[in-house]
Amino acid sequence: MTTVTKPERRSWLRDHSELGICALLVVLGVLVLTDALRIPTDFAQRGPVGPKAVPILVGSLLLLVAALLARDVLRGGKGEAEAGEDVDLSAPADWRTVLLLCGAFLANAVLIGVVGFPISGAILFWGAAYALGSRNLVRDPLLAAGLSIFTFVVFNNLLGVPLPGGPLMEVF
Repeated sequence: MTTVTKPERRSWLRDHSELGICALLVVLGVLVLTDALRIPTDFAQRGPVGPKAVPILVGSLLLLVAALLARDVLRGGKGEAEAGEDVDLSAPADWRTVLLLCGAFLANAVLIGVVGFPISGAILFWGAAYALGSRNLVRDPLLAAGLSIFTFVVFNNLLGVPLPGGPLMEVF
């Protein structure tokens, strides 16, 4: 005697679970747009683009992506299942790396007001590279210093976003 099993009936929401991401994108888009529209217009404006432009663009794009994704899901589109990586899920977390990264970020937060962004940023970039496994004692600090100074010049001089310069402020 054979037993006949009923085919598993899946619910409509389970088959369209990507709509949850659409809902999240809509909520984020509306939040960004409402916050952007509440930005006071008496901000000092540098150049032709005001402080509302980028948040309004980001919020609108979030809503557009949510609508396009919802349309795709409702038309039968499905996300690809994860192909998997060579990750052993039973392996313990690498807390040493996490703690080293946290230490680099905390050092940056503590030092940025004292020594300025170029020096604290170099410590942050070098600390992150070290925590993630790079051990070149000549290349890493030089790249970190170069990247930090480049970032400082771009933000401070080109974009007009003042960063604390510390003792290097007179140089740039």
